[in-house]
Amino acid sequence: MQNGEHFGMEDETYTDIDGKAISLECQSHSGFCREFTVSSAKVSISRVMVYTCAVWMTAYIIFFFTELLLFQNTAVLSSAIIITLVGMMIHIHFVKVDHETLLVIGSLGVQVSSSYASGRESTDFIEMDKIKDIVINEAIHMQRVIYYLCILLKDPSDPSGVSSVVPLFQSSKPRLNCLVKVYRSCQEILAKC
Repeated sequence: MQNGEHFGMEDETYTDIDGKAISLECQSHSGFCREFTVSSAKVSISRVMVYTCAVWMTAYIIFFFTELLLFQNTAVLSSAIIITLVGMMIHIHFVKVDHETLLVIGSLGVQVSSSYASGRESTDFIEMDKIKDIVINEAIHMQRVIYYLCILLKDPSDPSGVSSVVPLFQSSKPRLNCLVKVYRSCQEILAKC
């Protein structure tokens, strides 16, 4: 495998735990360095417009009836518009993740990044000497068993113990078939260290 080469995961289709389509892009930078990017659907302009119209129509109806009773109550309509705009900005900047990236560098560590719809990015780095293993864990969520990829961190006081668990791909929530592909590739790199 040459540097920068994508390796055999693009032809499969993947979904998240809710059945929505996601994509997995895998890139090998060297034998000891691989990058995995899970991308979710972009923000749907039509959904935003429907939501905005529904909130504004509700506010207008309330405005219309309160105007008949209270004469000129523009505060209801103005408040609805401001709350909707602020809510959309908060959602786009802090909640809606476009893609999550896992970069595994064999001798150095693991970098976890999230890119939000607003363009904001957050990145964390975990040094390899703090990593005990990368595993697929299971959890019960809303009467379902879901699987997630996580990093087990070594306990400094007990080398055979685990101090904490760092879940990966928390926003995109890929299904097991996608996680297994990433897990196997990560284990190949960890076995070389």
